[in-house]
Amino acid sequence: MITIDINPNAFVIGSFILSWHGFFTFVGVIMAVILSGRWAPITIANSKSKTTIDPEIVYSTATWGILGGIIGARLVHVIDNWSLIYASQPIHVLYIWNGGIGLWGGILGGFIGGAVYALINKHPVGPLADIAAPAMILVQTIGRIGDIINGEHCARATDMFLGFTWIHPETMARYCADGYYTSVQPVILYEIVWNMVALSIIWTLRGRLKPAGMLFALYLALYAVGRFIISFQRIDLEWAYGMQEAHFISLLVLAITIPLLVIKARLIERTKPITQELQKGGGTRAERRRK
Repeated sequence: MITIDINPNAFVIGSFILSWHGFFTFVGVIMAVILSGRWAPITIANSKSKTTIDPEIVYSTATWGILGGIIGARLVHVIDNWSLIYASQPIHVLYIWNGGIGLWGGILGGFIGGAVYALINKHPVGPLADIAAPAMILVQTIGRIGDIINGEHCARATDMFLGFTWIHPETMARYCADGYYTSVQPVILYEIVWNMVALSIIWTLRGRLKPAGMLFALYLALYAVGRFIISFQRIDLEWAYGMQEAHFISLLVLAITIPLLVIKARLIERTKPITQELQKGGGTRAERRRK
C-alpha cells in the first residue's frame, strides 16, 4: 500500500486555511491560462480556412471562464453534499479555500462563463474552446495532486499494492468509512492516468479535428468516459440506480458530445503551423502598439 502522512493544509494564517487542493488548483489554473495564451498565436491552416485568435482575447475570456468555473465547481459540490455538510452550516458554502469543489461543475461552469463572455464580445467560441481543451485536462491533473495529499474522495477498500492509506490526523479521509488507516482504491491516481491518456489523444488531434469546437467536445467525451467508470470505485452519495451525481453528469455530457462528434467531426491533414500574429492588422502585440 502507499501510506500518505501529509498535513492537508498548506498554509494556516489565523482563520484562513489554504488546503493543498486549493494550492494545486491555483497553480494549475495559472499554468492553463499561460499555456492557452502561448498556444493561441499558432494557427493550423487547411485548404478552406484559418483560425486566428489573439492571446489577449484568450486571457480576457479565461478570466470569465475561471469565475464561471469557481461558481460551477462549488455549486455542484454543495448540491451533492448539502445534507451531509452544508445544511447545518450554510456559511461554509463560502469557504471555498478549505477545499470542496465538484470538478464537473468547474468544467461546465468554466465553459459557460467563457462562452457567454465570448458571445457577448463576438469572439469565436469554438476556436477558443479548442485552445482550452488540452489546458483544461492538464489543470485537472495538477489539481488532483492536491486531492491525493488531502485524502479527498472516499473510495472502496482494497488490498492491492497501489492502495492509498491516509494516516495524518487532519486528513479528509477520516470522514470516510474507509481510507483512514485503511487501504482504498487509488481512484485519483486512476483519474490522473486516464487524464494523461486523454491528453495524448487531444494533443495528437490538435489542429486536425474540424469544425471548431470538436476538440473540446472530444475532451468532454473522453473525460466523461473515464469519470463514469472510475466513479464506481468511489464512495459518494448515491442518487439513483446505484449511481452518483458524477455518473449522471457524465451520461448527460456523453449524450450530447457523442452524437455531436459522430455527426459533425471530421479529420483533416496536419499542415505546418503558422506562428505569425493573428489579430486583424497583423504584427506582434508590440508592433501593433507602435502603429
